[in-house]
Amino acid sequence: MTTKVLTMDAMTLPDADAVIARAKRGDPVALEQVYRAYSTPAYNLARRICRTTEDAEDVLQETFFEVCRSIRNYRGDGSLWGWIRTITSSKALMRLRRNKYRDTDELVDDIAPARSSSPALKMDLENALDRLTDTARAVVWLHDVEGFTHEEIATQMGKTTSFSKSQLARAHARLRVWLGEESRS
Repeated sequence: MTTKVLTMDAMTLPDADAVIARAKRGDPVALEQVYRAYSTPAYNLARRICRTTEDAEDVLQETFFEVCRSIRNYRGDGSLWGWIRTITSSKALMRLRRNKYRDTDELVDDIAPARSSSPALKMDLENALDRLTDTARAVVWLHDVEGFTHEEIATQMGKTTSFSKSQLARAHARLRVWLGEESRS
């Protein structure tokens, strides 16, 4: 008896291989199936990287324009979601740069201003992440949640691997402080 491991593709896109083959031929129904299967996780990823819902919606649209334009080039080496996830994160990072949210090239103290210094504020992880700069938040999300390597993050951001590592270390230190301070309030 063999057990089949279900990938996100198998769970979200029934008969994924056939749908992908049709999408590669430009079948609009298949392309819509791909969109319906992956638009929610792609939007959620974009929303985690971008500050606003408007930017995340734009990233989602840009992502699926790119998917429709480039699906013929999808080789199937990894999962379709992995390919779409890479496109989404790349588009979201480009959006940050385009909106001039980008940090300077220097490794400066990148603490974003807190929304409130009230001791009554009950800080949770979501609020703590929101206090990070856009770059630090993107690195944390891509590395810790999405599982990108520092090399992949560096490539997408046009930075060095050590930049990604230092951003992650600084962000983790800040999160520990912020979450620790708030839990004692």
